[in-house]
Amino acid sequence: MSQTEVRSAEALAGVPSGGLERRSAVRWPVIAAGGWPRVRAAARDAGYEIAKRIFDVVTASALLCVAAPVMVAAAVLIRVTSRGPVFFLQRRAGRYGRPFSMYKLRSMVRAAEDDKDLFRRFNALPTGPCFKMKDDPRVTRIGRYLRRASLDELPQLFNVLMGDMSIVGPRPLPLDEVRDDTADHALRMSVKPGLTCLWQVSGRTEIPYEEWLALDVWYVRNRTFILDLQILIKTLPAVLTGHGAY
Repeated sequence: MSQTEVRSAEALAGVPSGGLERRSAVRWPVIAAGGWPRVRAAARDAGYEIAKRIFDVVTASALLCVAAPVMVAAAVLIRVTSRGPVFFLQRRAGRYGRPFSMYKLRSMVRAAEDDKDLFRRFNALPTGPCFKMKDDPRVTRIGRYLRRASLDELPQLFNVLMGDMSIVGPRPLPLDEVRDDTADHALRMSVKPGLTCLWQVSGRTEIPYEEWLALDVWYVRNRTFILDLQILIKTLPAVLTGHGAY
């Protein structure tokens, strides 16, 4: 990561100058288990983990109550405007790479996943393993609105309640986009994936993959309950502006 990219990522995350750059100089103890390196327990505070889980359950439950009418209305629109199921289930990589089924409101045509390879040359993130495409023809009319407002992500609140995800954490990647060939990639996978994260509130697909990874790694190494709250507070304006959402 270049000096310019480091400074840019720090500015996006609100990190003090040099905060991301110092990450490469830190030696984090890891052990191999189940094929995935794990951060030692000393790197995580038990009190934080407990508080985070309680916060996740309470917040997800409250948000589901508030969002239920919106989800019902969106489900009806999806059903009457396109063929296929209301919900889209995709296998994603959870903590330590364990696969889980992530829920979304369907925003694409049926069998869109089968055509993914046909559109890879239009990837908006060409330097990494992730696939994001602007003006994707597979997205339905209603799906464009759902994605712009991030409403398609609301069913992931159920994933939070089931313990597969957290409210705040690195976004879960599809299994075919997961990398574990570097310490940074492994460290990103050492925590539960989340609904929102530094990448989500910093521009999403407007950010190159390398900076996305740097933001996730910085979060994992510096996560606190206060930082989680700060990210959550920044999520609403990020969703309202729709920057990088497509």
